[in-house]
Parts: sequence; C-alpha cells; structure tokens
Amino acid sequence: MQEISALVGKQIRSCRKQNKMTLEEMSQNIGKSKSTISKYEKGEIPVDIETLYLIARTLHVHIEYFIYTLPSVTPLSRPVSVSPSFFAGLSSFYSYLFDGRNNHLIRCVFDILSGAVNSGCKIMMYMNFSDYEHYQVCENTYLGYIEHYDALTNIQLTNQDSPMEKASVQILAAFLNSDTKWGLWNGFSTRPMMPVATKMLFSRTRLKEDEALLKKLKISREDIRLLKLYNMLSVL
Repeated sequence: MQEISALVGKQIRSCRKQNKMTLEEMSQNIGKSKSTISKYEKGEIPVDIETLYLIARTLHVHIEYFIYTLPSVTPLSRPVSVSPSFFAGLSSFYSYLFDGRNNHLIRCVFDILSGAVNSGCKIMMYMNFSDYEHYQVCENTYLGYIEHYDALTNIQLTNQDSPMEKASVQILAAFLNSDTKWGLWNGFSTRPMMPVATKMLFSRTRLKEDEALLKKLKISREDIRLLKLYNMLSVL
C-alpha cells in the first residue's frame, strides 16, 4: 500500500511542478494544508479518492493520470481467432497526425489500461502534449475502447473534458507484422466547428519528428486522387 502511495505522490508532485504550482497554491485550491500535501507527495500518507479528484481538477488532468501510475497495465495478448501483431505485447503505443490549421504536428500516446484484446481493451489517449516525460499534461484526454476484428481494429473514444465530443479510429490489417500502421481519425473540430477525418500514423515506438514524418502525414496527391475516385477519404 505504501508503494502505491509513493507512486501516486510522485505523480502529484511531477504534475504540480509541470503546472508551476506551489504547495501554497495547491493548498488553497484543495483545502488541505501544505504539510499534508507534502506528505501526499512523499507517499507518507495515502490520498483519499475525493481529494484525488480535487487534485486532478486543480492540475487539469484526468484522475486516471494518478490511478494508473502503478505498472499493472495489462499487455495485449494474441487471441486464438485474431492475431493483431502490431499491438502484441504492448502496454502503450504512439500516433501522429498533422494539423493544417496551424501547420502543427500533433503527437499522441495511448495507454492500455485493462481488458483482453479479443473482448475490448480499455484505453486512455493523451493528445497534443509538449513533453513526453509528462504526456498526461495535454490538450485533450480521451477514454475509450479498442476492439479487434478479422481485418479491422476499431478505437472508440470520448473526450474527458467534453463528453459530448466523440472520436473514432479505424486501422486496417493490424494482424500484419509492422512497426507502423496507418489509420483514419474521425472526430469533431471546434476550430472551426465541423466534423473532420484525417490520416493518423500509429507506431509501436516513438518516431523521429522530422520533415520526412511531416511529409507522410500531410494529404498527398495520391490521397486526393483516391478521394476523387471513391468520393471518400481513405487511408490504405
């Protein structure tokens, strides 16, 4: 139990520092003394669930940022009927897309929280962050499920800050051995307000964020040709 308190406390301190918040400011926000918060961060006393919710709200992160610090993530296993080789053995994976509204690379991390690959895995997606060491401090956090079928992987997501906002991703042929896979991201934009769909590159490991990656993520002439041919935005 003390080990869990220490891990949670470490995450609280890291997130507080990332938000440039002092113990005094935290104390005022959650109604606890500075000495109590210091003991939380050192793992000397456990944090009750109500206080943890207050801390998460104060630091602008989802509560699962703290709950899932313990390395008990369930790795994906290879089921009998479907073998999604791309996801096999992973407890987290990465994705990238290009936002043409501000010519900006958007990086994402998916943490697999629980579940079996053939019955649906619970996942948390952290989108658009600046620091891989603190990727949970991000612009958007999505909670959802990942399911695998014979030729298709489907990811369903709900924005934790705006529950009415849904998103989904389709990935083709995840059963093929590959370090990267293309997927189609479908969601809702508020800048401007409209439904959107764009290609998203998934990777088992972090990719080098250079011009070559940006070129892959941008809509190409071949993408436009297929769009005109099918009258659909497709990713192969």
